Amino acid sequence: MSVTAERKQEIIKDNARGGTDTGSPEVQVAILTERIANLTEHFKTHAKDNHSRRGLLMLVNKRRSLLDYLRKKDEQRYLDLITKLGLRK
Repeated sequence: MSVTAERKQEIIKDNARGGTDTGSPEVQVAILTERIANLTEHFKTHAKDNHSRRGLLMLVNKRRSLLDYLRKKDEQRYLDLITKLGLRK
């Protein structure tokens, strides 16, 4: 269910704004999106796993907060990110 270290490095490299950037909202949202996708697949086989469902809801809320922050700070970066990750507004 979690993201492997290699996959996380790929995500960071694809979404980083600079060479050593690991904490920008774009990177954080991309990592959260990967974790959300993994949990969504998990629930297709484990529908009654309510403890993990709570974690999924917390991840979705965290991602939403980061996206709202990014939208408030820089609208163009927000739009680029949601199109890149395939998220809806």
